[in-house]
Amino acid sequence: MALKKPENMPYEEANNELENIVSLLEKGDLNLDDALKQFERGISLARSNSKKLNQAQQQVSILMQQDVDSPLQDFTQE
Repeated sequence: MALKKPENMPYEEANNELENIVSLLEKGDLNLDDALKQFERGISLARSNSKKLNQAQQQVSILMQQDVDSPLQDFTQE
């Protein structure tokens, strides 16, 4: 099965895969080539998620600046 590109994965899915890679690498059972492949995949996932978090932070900042005088209200689901 082909791996999804990190930029096409939801944040949570990429984060779960990254956690699995970290666990594999921490065990130390992988041969050098496999460990390097997993490390490379992990770096790609981490960079992609970092970019997604930065974008979300910028979006929140923009939304908060649009109406700074508007009071915050508790969220209620309809």
